[in-house]
Amino acid sequence: MTQTDRTNETARGAAAPSRRALLGWGGAGLALGAVAAGGAVAAATGGGYEASPEAGAVEFHGAHQAGIATPVQDRLHFAAFDVTTDDRGEFVRLLKDWTAAARRMTAGKAVGDGAWGGPAEAPPDDTGEALGLPPSRLTLTIGFGPSLFDKFGLRGRRPAALVDLPRFPGDDLDPSRSGGDLCIQACADDPQVAVHAVRNLARIGFGTVAVRWSQLGFGKTSSTTPGSQTPRNLFGFKDGTDNIAGDETDRLNQHVWVAAGDGSAKDAWMAGGSYLVARRIRMHIEIWDRTSLQEQEDVFGRDKKEGAPVGKAKEHDKPFLPAMKPTAHVRLAHPDSNGGITILRRGYSFTDGTDGLGRLDAGLFFLAYQRDPRTGFIPLQRKLSAHDALNEYIQHVGSAVFAIPPGVRDADDWWGRTLLSEEA
Repeated sequence: MTQTDRTNETARGAAAPSRRALLGWGGAGLALGAVAAGGAVAAATGGGYEASPEAGAVEFHGAHQAGIATPVQDRLHFAAFDVTTDDRGEFVRLLKDWTAAARRMTAGKAVGDGAWGGPAEAPPDDTGEALGLPPSRLTLTIGFGPSLFDKFGLRGRRPAALVDLPRFPGDDLDPSRSGGDLCIQACADDPQVAVHAVRNLARIGFGTVAVRWSQLGFGKTSSTTPGSQTPRNLFGFKDGTDNIAGDETDRLNQHVWVAAGDGSAKDAWMAGGSYLVARRIRMHIEIWDRTSLQEQEDVFGRDKKEGAPVGKAKEHDKPFLPAMKPTAHVRLAHPDSNGGITILRRGYSFTDGTDGLGRLDAGLFFLAYQRDPRTGFIPLQRKLSAHDALNEYIQHVGSAVFAIPPGVRDADDWWGRTLLSEEA
């Protein structure tokens, strides 16, 4: 970031809404969890904190939201919300307040007037657990679920591509871990920074939205960085090695970003956006750990050491699909087996204790971005759920789909403007 950029950002921060302008920021708190973390110390100023030049802030503004094609960070805090108000104006104010808070947090700054230094009689604007921590490449990405379009007179603006996901064979979905009117995806290299971001947005939204479910993730299982090695999932394998990279503009435009001409006129507000499918996939760790190496490799269609496709030497070698078993995961999921279907993966591993029977509640929190779920995730998952040998070792237990609006263009723009502004 240049000195001019930092000067402009400081000016924007100085113009941020005050404590009195945004009374909801000092409302009742909502504890969403705490995670041990570390990070470089940034210089504290007043009641907030400022990012050091090397802190790694990701630009918040742009044609597309950050957190999609952005290089994948190490940690995730994902939360789905239900809207609890029927006042459209109140909901719009929330989205504007959230945007202002997200703009500051992704730059390494405190929400509002900060975590300390304000009136002793009122709660501070910022919860403070990220005080002194750098931005850690924090990105915040918002999405709108199908159920939101049953509110605020929005039914006629629900995009045709925002379909309810069908029930796939083998699904055992928990309603308490599925759906939602809204979602916030917080990704960062420091878990405390990600948790802080979601916690503060939930706090700002008290009385207007309520958390429906949330998921912490660690150990990214995919990469959008060109030429990088693919991280391993909890089964110890690399998966999705041909993921779309953040600099592959042509592939992003073809498979991820919604184009201005997609759908009908009512869908025009989604231009520059995307669609997200989120699936909580439980892995049967104990069964897998007793499975022979040969069977494990046959299930994926890769060797475990290098992640190379069957008969190849390196992870990124082009696979020869006929060399794999017909039920191998790679063979079934590959674009060449599915008429070119391609999605952008951005998943994370999770462990949430045990299930009460001594087995790990662990697995993959699968996040897939695409231009249209009807031609992306849905046909792909229909095939996998029917034939994939991996199904013996996994089960989908949570599910949601969201329309991801385009990015916030500048300091005057806000999340959801193209959908909810009076001019839209």
